[in-house]
Amino acid sequence: MPARELQEQLNTLREQLEQDPPLSLEEREHLHELMQQIEAEIKLEAASPDNNLVDGVNLAVERFEVEHPGLTATLRNIVQSLQSMGI
Repeated sequence: MPARELQEQLNTLREQLEQDPPLSLEEREHLHELMQQIEAEIKLEAASPDNNLVDGVNLAVERFEVEHPGLTATLRNIVQSLQSMGI
């Protein structure tokens, strides 16, 4: 059930963002856009794989890994789930 796991990881990321980590408005917007893309992909259930989505999440991992390790760990889990879904 990779889609369920992915949804759980998105929920974890959402909870982490609600704890108000020190992110700029641009960083928050970027993460929210990624989350919306991931949610849309879940709804499609990988009917049409989108490699740009995985690339976008990987870029977010690189962007946040030094200052926000908790967010980074969740984003890495999301990448793994997307890959296991064939996205």
